[in-house]
Amino acid sequence: MQERPPGRHGAALRGARPAARASAGAGRCAFVGQGLHVNRTSFNRCNLPPWVIASREFDEHPREIVLQGVREANRFLFDLLARIDDPDERARRFDDWMDVRFQLHQWQAQETAASRRSLRNGYLRFLRGWGMDASSVEGAVLKGWVESRLGIPPTFHREPLGARDQPAWARYVADRTRGHARTSAIDAQLDLVYEFTQAELRRRHPDRTTLVLWRGQNDLAAHEVVETVGPREWVLRMNNLCSFTDDRERAWEFGDVVLEARIAIPRIFFAGHLFPRSILKGERELLVVGGELRVRRILG
Repeated sequence: MQERPPGRHGAALRGARPAARASAGAGRCAFVGQGLHVNRTSFNRCNLPPWVIASREFDEHPREIVLQGVREANRFLFDLLARIDDPDERARRFDDWMDVRFQLHQWQAQETAASRRSLRNGYLRFLRGWGMDASSVEGAVLKGWVESRLGIPPTFHREPLGARDQPAWARYVADRTRGHARTSAIDAQLDLVYEFTQAELRRRHPDRTTLVLWRGQNDLAAHEVVETVGPREWVLRMNNLCSFTDDRERAWEFGDVVLEARIAIPRIFFAGHLFPRSILKGERELLVVGGELRVRRILG
């Protein structure tokens, strides 16, 4: 849970001065002198503009995120899942659907090493890769999915990402490209990961629109400060995808600084405990779409 820029790139939280805040309609806010970095003319593939999803107000007033055409193209799957009461059986059916839909089970039958590798490296490989290193090739692919589908670019990959013509951005794009070359239709697979996660969370928490989650890290300068709300409470600008957990005690295993946030359910891209074969299940890890998040430091 510790992908973080060096302290010199983020304002230290202790003693940070509140930053001026522009209106949400303008799609901008002051991140220690920087903008939200969400282009108002950027394209995405969902029903909401990126500056809405990336804003702090999204957690206060959540709205459903609908990926274009995903549920329609997989209507049989979601109709089937809606008729199954057992959550473990739903997870198995989803996994079976992914195997058949993307032919992941047929990797041994392929004639070339490249084609075998392409099918073998399915969505679980990329989620496991994130669990090992969020700045890996697999991590670049997941951040790229957020950028492609929701229109929110990453702010950190191996190092802080500045202008798109800088070497850091080129390295991120190279990692993302290598990841796409390793597998077949990975973005389409991740579309279904998001939609399944959302369907399960809505079903398990029918009366809730937000969840309280925790994030462990090693320092207080890991993110840029948008606003200081109180002595131990801030609005932070976080990467376009970041790790949280729904187990408060488990968060302490990832650092001596634990942040608590109330997250809109539509921000949750992946929740490991919902999936049948996820290596992240034991950590109760959830991957959350970033942007502006209001957090509170908790004390042990």
